[in-house]
Amino acid sequence: MKLHAHPLSSYCWKALIALYENETPFTFHELNPMDPEAHAAFAALWPLAKMPVLEDGGRVVAETSIIIEHLGLHHPGPVRLIPEDPDAALEVRLLDRIFDNYMMTPMQRIVFERFRADGHRDPGAVESAHALIATARGLLEERLDGRTWAAGEDFSLADCAAAPSLHYAEKVQPSDGRFPTLAAYLERLESRPSFARVLKEAEPYAHMFPAED
Repeated sequence: MKLHAHPLSSYCWKALIALYENETPFTFHELNPMDPEAHAAFAALWPLAKMPVLEDGGRVVAETSIIIEHLGLHHPGPVRLIPEDPDAALEVRLLDRIFDNYMMTPMQRIVFERFRADGHRDPGAVESAHALIATARGLLEERLDGRTWAAGEDFSLADCAAAPSLHYAEKVQPSDGRFPTLAAYLERLESRPSFARVLKEAEPYAHMFPAED
């Protein structure tokens, strides 16, 4: 298998965590967004050109949640990231959507605005993104109380989404101790070998993350 990704991308982290959890063999193909030829080749593979994308034989698998479900179906390992119990699986998928849509997406919007030139930024979009992250944190602080991992005692798809979401959210909107449950949970995530490996591999690229103005 080949994963088309970038070591600093939050959604790529999500897929990498799943691969590392089960020590699934794959080749990492680093994408360079600044290379027009590389971008064109990637768009030919997946027209939406959103990373990561997994090539598995002749199959192209896109979207991180689908990639992780694909791995569970076709390359299962000892860590089952989607519970067999249907109700437990619904909770995992719900949290996966919350972390992706209400933390990762607004976090990325804030980062995107930092890259835009002065005079072209959208302060309203940034304000809305910060508000959405705050709301999501409040919901998650209550929902994850008493749990070891996002959906319970077992590491899952939801934790693959949570790790990059919470890590990067701290960079764009520090929680300053207001969400102790999430803070303790993030510490557990960052100590998990799969995520610790992702963070280590991202270190050479950390300077690319835009600082706050």
